[in-house]
Amino acid sequence: MRSPDTTCVPTAYARALLQAAKEKGCDVDRLLSDLSIDRQELDDALYFSAVKYGQLYQQVMIVMQDELFGMISSGKVRLGSFRMLCYAVLSCNTLRQAINRAAEFSEVARGFIVRGSLQEDGDKAQVVMRRINGPEGEGAAELIANSSPDKIRTTMAVWHRFNCWLIGQEIPLSALCFTFNCPEEFQVLAESYPAELYFDQEENLLEFPAEFLDYPLVQNRETLFDFLRSGPYHLVINDSAQRSLKAKVRAILSKDVSDAMPSAEEVASRLNLSVTTLRRKLQAEDTSYQKLKDECRMEAAFHYLSCPDLNNACIAERLGFDESSAFFRAFKKWTGVTPGDYRKQLANHKPAK
Repeated sequence: MRSPDTTCVPTAYARALLQAAKEKGCDVDRLLSDLSIDRQELDDALYFSAVKYGQLYQQVMIVMQDELFGMISSGKVRLGSFRMLCYAVLSCNTLRQAINRAAEFSEVARGFIVRGSLQEDGDKAQVVMRRINGPEGEGAAELIANSSPDKIRTTMAVWHRFNCWLIGQEIPLSALCFTFNCPEEFQVLAESYPAELYFDQEENLLEFPAEFLDYPLVQNRETLFDFLRSGPYHLVINDSAQRSLKAKVRAILSKDVSDAMPSAEEVASRLNLSVTTLRRKLQAEDTSYQKLKDECRMEAAFHYLSCPDLNNACIAERLGFDESSAFFRAFKKWTGVTPGDYRKQLANHKPAK
C-alpha cells in the first residue's frame, strides 16, 4: 500500500513532531486548534498532508525556538543551525565529502547528539546513526535506545532526503536497519517499501549503492534559499512520491514562487508533454496545475509570514501578487484566516523556557 496522495507524509512524522513538542512543554492541543488540524487526522490515518505538516513544523520550530523537533537531539538546536550546516557542506565536491562534513558539523554544533557516520563496504555504502564523540554524546546511546521508532525513522528519512537534494536525484535505498522490534504501525511499510527493512539490528542505518558517494553536489547558495523556504516537505516526503507527475510539477514550481513562476505550458514543455496531456495526467492524480501552484505559494507564505522583518507588501511581491490586497484574499482563501491573524497566532505562542 502506497500513499494515496503524493503530497502527503507518513502521519508518524507528525506524531513524532508533536510528541517531542509536548515533552518540552508545548501546548499541543492549542497548536492543533490554531492550525485547524483535527486530532483524528493524526490518530486514524496512515498519511498526513505535507502542506499541513510543513505549517505545523514551522509553528513548532518558532514556538519552541528549536530546529530539530521530531528528530533525535539533546537540548535545543538553535534556529539557523541547519542553514549553517548547509553552508558547510555546499563547499564539498562529492556526496562522500558532504556526508563526512555533516558528521563533523554535528560534533561541534550545540544540541546535536548523533551524527550520520559513513562506512563503505565494496559496492555498498551505509550511513549509521551513532553518537558524537564529544562529552555531549555520552548519553546518546541511551537516548537512541529510548527514542520512539517514529523519531528514529524521521531522523533517518531527513538524512536520506537531504542527501538526495544535494546531488539533485533520488538515491535508491537497498536496506534500512532498525534496532527495535517491528511496531504494528510499521507493518504496512515493511510490506510495501522498496528497500529491505530489518529489525532488531545492532545499529540504525540506511544502505545504498556506493557509486552515489562519488556523485557531485549540484546545489549552491541560490538554490539553498528555495530549499529552506519550502522547508520540511522536501525532507520527509515519501520516497515513492518522487516518481509521480505531481511531485515533478511541484519541484519545478517551488523553485520560484514569484511572478516568474512558469506557466502550465512552460511546465509541460520541460516535462516533454503537451499542456493537454499535463492537465489530463494531473487530473488523474486528483490535482491541477493551479492547485499545485497555490500550494507552493501557500507554503512559501507560511515561511515569509514567520519572518518579522517582512511586511505584507513585501511578501505579496515575493509571491508574485500585484497588490497586497490580492495576497490578502488568496491567503484567506487558502487557510481561512488573514495573514495578520496567522501572524497573531504565531505571536500568541510564547517560547518554552
